[in-house]
Amino acid sequence: MFSKITVHRVGNKINQESLTLSHEELQLEDEMNELLGNYFMNAFKSEEQFHFYSDSYLVNNPVYSSVSEIFEDKAKFQWESENIAKHLYDAAENPRVQGGELFIVYFEGDTIESVDGDDKKIDSIGIFKTEKREGFLKINPKDESFDIERDFGISLSKIDKAALIYNSDKESGYVLSVVDNNKNGDIYYWFEDFLKVKQRDNEYFHTQETLSVYKDFITQQLPQEFEVSKADQADFLNKSINFFKEKEEFKYDDFVKEVLEDENVIESFSNFKSDYENDMQISISEDFPINSQAVKKQQRHFKSIIKLDKNFHIYIHGDRKMIETGQDEKGKYYRLYFEEEK
Repeated sequence: MFSKITVHRVGNKINQESLTLSHEELQLEDEMNELLGNYFMNAFKSEEQFHFYSDSYLVNNPVYSSVSEIFEDKAKFQWESENIAKHLYDAAENPRVQGGELFIVYFEGDTIESVDGDDKKIDSIGIFKTEKREGFLKINPKDESFDIERDFGISLSKIDKAALIYNSDKESGYVLSVVDNNKNGDIYYWFEDFLKVKQRDNEYFHTQETLSVYKDFITQQLPQEFEVSKADQADFLNKSINFFKEKEEFKYDDFVKEVLEDENVIESFSNFKSDYENDMQISISEDFPINSQAVKKQQRHFKSIIKLDKNFHIYIHGDRKMIETGQDEKGKYYRLYFEEEK
């Protein structure tokens, strides 16, 4: 699974906790090697990818610089792992950030055949931080009975923070997978203050951002410019997510014609998208392969629910024509049509 591993203890500098560096690599039995390898790699379930960046030159990004040195010469692994730990220690600017163990791991890549026929392998470096401690029971034999005591340790169910840097695309800041499962009230500490990474411009990014800007348009901008009911908004959300689930490729013109239809609404969305890109300082493509995992992740935010006072919630999944709204002497109402009751 991996050929090198070392661990350091990184406290919170703001809270005057210490930094404890190890100066030798860990030597593990095969069973522990496999256990830790699975523990580390199970952290990465998303296809979302990132790259290092710097406000000046990439080499001035401390983590980028250290992993570059390791990829260039594995003999520098231990020395650069200490530099990474020192940088993480200095990156804590919030007292809520928890200290923990920092594992630096070198993974040997599998050999793959490239399009030009040459066999290549892509090594990677993992940076993993454990923070949470969970209680567990230790049961030990004692005389003719057993002794039970409580202890605390690291759970193997989910790691708190992780980054996997692939030795690929060095000039553009490498290719990374990054996870933060324990933000401690500080969303910038791992991604920005320590790693300094941005999301890569790929099909996952464009799928994610297109759905995000569209949802904001339907829920925020559309009701301000046009007379639309909650049922109409729900219909727009349903049609959009179905478009992404059914198509393999996104084409902007096809999307707005099939989903938005009205020329005035299409123009409004185009302006909203441009403003969004300017505000976020990003550029969203209008033609890209749709990433199904990004659609699945965004779908949870496309819940078409109409909330009526504290009495009812209406979940809309399909045909907009099957729901009507009106008002009489008793108040506002929705009328629902259906073929069978389940």
